[in-house]
Amino acid sequence: MPETVPSTANDKVPNGDTLPSQSSDSLRSLCTTLHNQITAFLQEDVQTETLRAAQAQTKHSLKIIQEALDRYPLHTLSLSYNGGKDCLVLLILYLSLLSTHPSLPASLPAIYIPPFHPFDSVTAFTVRSSKHYHLSLDIHKEEEKKNIQGGGGGGMKAAFASYLSKNRAIEAIFVGTRRTDPHGGKLSPSGFDVTDGGWPRFMRVHPVIEWRYAEVWAGPGMRAEIAITQFLRHLEIPYCELYDQGYTSLGGTNDTHPNPALRVVGEEGEEVRFRPAYELEEDGEERLGRDW
Repeated sequence: MPETVPSTANDKVPNGDTLPSQSSDSLRSLCTTLHNQITAFLQEDVQTETLRAAQAQTKHSLKIIQEALDRYPLHTLSLSYNGGKDCLVLLILYLSLLSTHPSLPASLPAIYIPPFHPFDSVTAFTVRSSKHYHLSLDIHKEEEKKNIQGGGGGGMKAAFASYLSKNRAIEAIFVGTRRTDPHGGKLSPSGFDVTDGGWPRFMRVHPVIEWRYAEVWAGPGMRAEIAITQFLRHLEIPYCELYDQGYTSLGGTNDTHPNPALRVVGEEGEEVRFRPAYELEEDGEERLGRDW
């Protein structure tokens, strides 16, 4: 299925096209830069309730990540990364805490499990950003092809099983699940959950579990209701271009569409464009562009 996206207005926050394919800094230097950026954000006298909420969520997420670093040696930790907004927030916070780690490697282990019909632009951003952020990205495409819709996550299970069989030191994996995601409501507020029965056994660490959609996105001047969007735009973190084209939750080309809540129509009812993802205000509308 070819990838098609509607047009939308430009925005000043850089998208993935501005992200270098390879960071010119070492991992430690990059982590130091992000640490300084996060520290400055937390000390900032922000002007909206939503940004203040984003600051509080940032502090909460950092505590969970730090607990994971205290509980597990760094070489036993991995990251589930698909280039989406939630795991991007997680990645930035994770890296920010590694600036003073005594035994930082050249790159960090990560797994990418693409959907059955991936968007080219999502795959490109995931690969490009993983290089920029010094991730050693293990792509499990073949395992995902075994997935059967409605089959209980068979493809995901197979992918993680294959990944863990090749990376036996991994004990815990950071995931970008939020409370409003499917099955997110059952996860522990502690941020730590061992996988369910029938799944490969590892500790799931979900530091952004309590983030609201708007807290990820919006930048200065956005309405107070808007909050996961606050973080990326306020810190000017490059993100996948599809978010500027009306997509709010990313899956595959066969089940993901621009969010109808962001549709802009002309005077005669014709579709003109879709507003960017960061203009969505309701958590409950985030997945309106998904078929499941």
